[in-house]
This record gives sequence, C-alpha cells and structure tokens, in this order.
Amino acid sequence: MAAQFLAPEAFDRLRDLRASSPRAVRETLTSRRRRDLLRGDGRLFIVAADHPARGALAVGRNPFAMADRYDLLDRLATALSRPGVDGVLGTPDIIDDLAALGLLDDKIIVGSMNRGGLRGASFEMDDRMTGYDVPSMVEAGIDVAKTLIRVNLDDAGTAPTLAAMADAVTQAAAAELPIMLEPFLSRWVDGRIVNDLSTDAVILSVAIASGLGASSAYTWMKLPVVDDMERVMAATTMPTLLLGGDSGVDPDETFAAWEDALSLPGVRGLTVGRTLLYPPDGNVAAAVDIAAGLVHPSL
Repeated sequence: MAAQFLAPEAFDRLRDLRASSPRAVRETLTSRRRRDLLRGDGRLFIVAADHPARGALAVGRNPFAMADRYDLLDRLATALSRPGVDGVLGTPDIIDDLAALGLLDDKIIVGSMNRGGLRGASFEMDDRMTGYDVPSMVEAGIDVAKTLIRVNLDDAGTAPTLAAMADAVTQAAAAELPIMLEPFLSRWVDGRIVNDLSTDAVILSVAIASGLGASSAYTWMKLPVVDDMERVMAATTMPTLLLGGDSGVDPDETFAAWEDALSLPGVRGLTVGRTLLYPPDGNVAAAVDIAAGLVHPSL
C-alpha cells in the first residue's frame, strides 16, 4: 500500500539521513521537544508498534500486514497527528524512523526492551532483551520502558526471562524511569504459544509481575481487557494501561469493552496497535479518533 499521509520526499530524506548522517538520526531523537508523562486529565493514549521486531507481522488473516515499513510509518504518522494521541510504543528502529521524520516532538516514547522470544521459535519463551536497555533509554530521553512477560509453567525458558525482567525493573527504578510490564500466563498449544485470557490467569500474571525487581515504585501494568475487569484491577495498585490485541474483532464490541474498562479505578488509558493501525475499513484516523475520545472524553 502506498503512503498516503507522508509525502514520498519524506521517505527520500529518511533513507538519505540513515545512509549519510547516522549521527543526525540519533540527534533527532535526543533533541526532540519533550513533555511531562502525565498532564491535563492524567490519562495516556499510546499507539503500539513493536510487533515486527518479534517476527509478528500478521494482522487478522494477513500474515504480512506489517511487513511494509513505509505503509506502517504512514499509518503511525496518521495516528500521531490526531488529537489526543499522547505517544508511541516501539523498538529502536521504529522510534528512530519516527524521530528522523520529525513526528515525535511533544510525544511520549515508550521503548520496547525484549523481543528475543520470536513468534513460532522453539526458544520463544526465552524472551531476551534485544531492543532498548535502561541506560540507552535514559541517554536518549525515552520516557517509559516496556517489557513483555509471558509465564509458562511448563517451559524452562520462563526462568531466565523472569530474571531478566526483574533486573530491568530494578535498573529502571534506580534510574527513575517508569517501566510498563505486560504479563500473561502462556502455554504451548499445537506448537505455538497461546496466552490465557481467563480472568483468573490474568490476575495470577499480575501478581507474579508485580513482585519483580527490587522496587515497584516506577512499575506500571499493561493489561488485556478480559471478563470481570473489576477483579483484575483489584489485583494491583499500579497505574495501568489497557492493551488492544489483534484486529478482527467487531470494532464496536472492542470500543465498548474499552470504554467500560477505562472507567475502573487505576486504569490510566490505552496502549493499542494493530486494532487501530489496521482497522477493517482502513480508516486509521477515524479509528484512532474514537479511541482517543474514550481515553480523553474532553476532546
């Protein structure tokens, strides 16, 4: 799909900058205009785009929906231009592209840390840090760290993953860097990892993740919207953003579920990617605007 929001010349400049002035790519990130993490209504709407680095390119029935980087960047540019979008979650390649395109001024950047558990790999549960680390985020002015924590009681790869996550939480707290944990109870089913989205499983995953690290002072949660979210949110005092999941579910049902969950104590907003970047009707701006209105009702 050809870019629609960004002019082709923007991508020409991006390619030239990467080839001839890599230091300038870095400088566009470190010199960007920053903002407070929370302001106004104290809620956050973050667009997520860290899926490709884990080999997760599928959206719905299209296995390579996120493979075209120019199309993805164009969709992200559209989303970031909409009122009420506070920032973006991504791996360094995505964040560098967006910064070099001049799209991250006054936006919150959430840096994705662990993408080593590649989708479909035999080592998927050994989810190592292959993206940002805490020192690099502090140096670059990244606002929030993020880790995925899948707990599989039948897979030994969970143990080193938990140790790495605990170390990341400890380092982030020492650096006074907020860190968002995305926990799941997971299992192998027919050769692939499936996350258990039952209420009890999500509550248990929250309990496990909450105890990671030497301090929880800077820990946030990133949680799925499941049945009986009141019980889920009663399991934590930590500020929480809701995740969106895959596209394909009826959008009206999804938006209604988000709206209900956003009313619960402790819920601070949304972190959503594919559902909004690749909506069934292709209208990214309209989908983002609906979600933004749910997070920031005063828009």
